[in-house]
Amino acid sequence: MLLLVALGLRVGSSHAQQLRRSVPDRLVVLTFDDAAVTHATYVAPLLRKYGFGATFYVCEFRPDFADKTKYMSWSQIGDLHRQGFEIGSHTLTHKHVNKMSAPELVAELDSIESRCRNNGIAKPTTFAYPAYDTHPIAFTVLPQQGYQFARVGGDKPYDPATDNPLLIPSFTTTGTDKQRVLTAIQQAVGGKIVVLTVHGVPDYAHDWVTTPPALFEEYLRYLHDNHYKVIALRDLKKYVRVPGASTPKS
Repeated sequence: MLLLVALGLRVGSSHAQQLRRSVPDRLVVLTFDDAAVTHATYVAPLLRKYGFGATFYVCEFRPDFADKTKYMSWSQIGDLHRQGFEIGSHTLTHKHVNKMSAPELVAELDSIESRCRNNGIAKPTTFAYPAYDTHPIAFTVLPQQGYQFARVGGDKPYDPATDNPLLIPSFTTTGTDKQRVLTAIQQAVGGKIVVLTVHGVPDYAHDWVTTPPALFEEYLRYLHDNHYKVIALRDLKKYVRVPGASTPKS
């Protein structure tokens, strides 16, 4: 607890302090990392089929980002934005936050924001830490840059009553253990929100974090058939009160 306070994290705050409205059961956030090409070719059409929202956390993995058999083009990323999905920042080069100074983190964020601007994509307002690595500099830099939420790992549901909005935990779908993922999804109860981190479906660049396509669709079908509400990370501002988050209209 003392370490969390030293890092500037908000702990022990009440729903009255952080919530705009009560969090319904079965609220799930879908996030996708690393700009894998299958996000455009396979994932997005499935999400539209089921009517689900999602956030795509993009970066330019060096040196292979030019290989469009593995990674999306900026044209494809822009098309995801035009389809209504959120485009979030994953730094420019997937550099870990704990290996950067504050000016270096600002430069990484600025570079992704510039590419978004040049491709007609809204400025990102949410962030995903590469490799889930965090550092106290993020708690100053991210708000200054206009970021309202940031996602880490942790394999636990997000509790707005206690969790810092710049350290939102998530579960990964990596692998073939279907029951592990379904058990994670089922924890979206009692005011807690389940955030899922997905990489490529499949992931041609990093096969150790792949999610098999057929299994991924099983997860989506489970969410649909069991009446889960599936949103992008930016949509948490409808429920969670954070500095700089605009009040939703509905």
